[in-house]
Amino acid sequence: MLLGKLVLVALSLSLALAAPAVGAPADRDQREHAPGLHLTAPPTYAGEPAPVTVVLADAAGQPVVRASVRVERLVGEEWRELAVVVTDATGSAALEAVLERDPGGNVVRATWDGTTGEPGGSPEDGAAPQETGPQETGPVTLPLLRRTARAELTGPDEVVDETSVRLALRWRTRAGEPVTGEVVLEERRGDRWRVVERLRTDEQGRASTRVAPREDTRYRVRMPRQPWLEGDTSPVHRLDNTPPGTVVRLGGPVPRRALPRPPRAVGEGPAPRITRIPGGVWRSMTGRTWHAGCPVGREGLRLLRINHWGYDGYRYRGELVAATSVVGQMSAALSEMYRAGLPVRAMFRADRFGWSPRLRGADDYASMAAGNTSAFNCRQVVGRPGIRSPHAWGRSLDINTWENPYRSSHGLVPNSWWASRSHPRVAWRSSSHRVVEIMRRHGLRWTYGTADSHHFDAVPRGAGRGAGPGDHGHGHTHGPAPVLPPECATEVCD
Repeated sequence: MLLGKLVLVALSLSLALAAPAVGAPADRDQREHAPGLHLTAPPTYAGEPAPVTVVLADAAGQPVVRASVRVERLVGEEWRELAVVVTDATGSAALEAVLERDPGGNVVRATWDGTTGEPGGSPEDGAAPQETGPQETGPVTLPLLRRTARAELTGPDEVVDETSVRLALRWRTRAGEPVTGEVVLEERRGDRWRVVERLRTDEQGRASTRVAPREDTRYRVRMPRQPWLEGDTSPVHRLDNTPPGTVVRLGGPVPRRALPRPPRAVGEGPAPRITRIPGGVWRSMTGRTWHAGCPVGREGLRLLRINHWGYDGYRYRGELVAATSVVGQMSAALSEMYRAGLPVRAMFRADRFGWSPRLRGADDYASMAAGNTSAFNCRQVVGRPGIRSPHAWGRSLDINTWENPYRSSHGLVPNSWWASRSHPRVAWRSSSHRVVEIMRRHGLRWTYGTADSHHFDAVPRGAGRGAGPGDHGHGHTHGPAPVLPPECATEVCD
């Protein structure tokens, strides 16, 4: 009996909990609307229809049904009708609006004049007029959902130095739609990316530009984030700079003295330029290549700047100091070497190598050990202390010293490996070598032959013919004799 009463109580309680409360609305959503007119839409991709929802509720939050709501879109500065919708039993209405990429084209508003569409309806079907006035949402910007994008940067893998190549960009969405807009071309220098140029893609999502890097360079394109599109960065495109000339392939030892990469060439061809000695250059020379007691002063010297081919096939700008009377001949000879594609390892002024107490001038040992080409250096002869070198007058030119050794009193310098070897472009052991022939045409004699392979002495234009060291067993063709110190007429002097 007790068990039966407990079952009856439990059943009554369960039914009570399951029954709706007296006076509670059958649909709670109908009274949960915020009062007024509202217009909403979920984030949607540009170019696709956004589902727009209009909700109208009275001051008590109850839905206003069968109300004709006008929805307009802002086009420029003018509001244009997009649709007229009628609210349903929940006070809602739906429409679609295709979104544009520019948020300014996605501004809409909704207005209601305060009356229902069917004022004669009955309370049972929800058509009775509600007590509320006209409503307006004000401008509402429909939200955009950003698409993902991809960018491709294409072009050749190599560029010949001092020329340009075309890089092409294509910017698209993942769905393949072209993207028009501004992009940023960047290049990697050192450990940083730097802006090269700002480009604008066309209606096909394409843009192009020309680049002329002077070294191996990496490029990328960065696309900024847009209201309708996520930002992106293209894969890196590597562009290798290749030399315009022929690389010299050598075996054997490399120079013991390292030099920095010379300045790049200026202008076309050899582009020689002869000037007086500038103040800064003279200050550097003083106490190194020039000092009190030298046989020639500043007014008797000139600075030659000239382009030359390097062993690596690139063009560089070299410079040397020479006597006023012969600098034009040296310029012409080096210009012809340039046009013939005959390279110079390095061409720095001799004062770069500092003072040498042993030579009483700039350190020619260091210059030779670097394979340097130079002219004026008021110093003593290498290996013959107390005897002034022909270079002290600025009329002698040493070319590619590493591959063309000098037989000094204490042995071959700067190396012995090259003494018995030659090369068709950079090392000569015969007066028929192209470099020796070019020098001879411009009045620079290969005075000591293979005893001092890298050394040439200029014969000033207009000098008379006479017997010189080249006419006495040094393997040089007969011709006008260079002006040499007496001590160097029969002995090798460098």
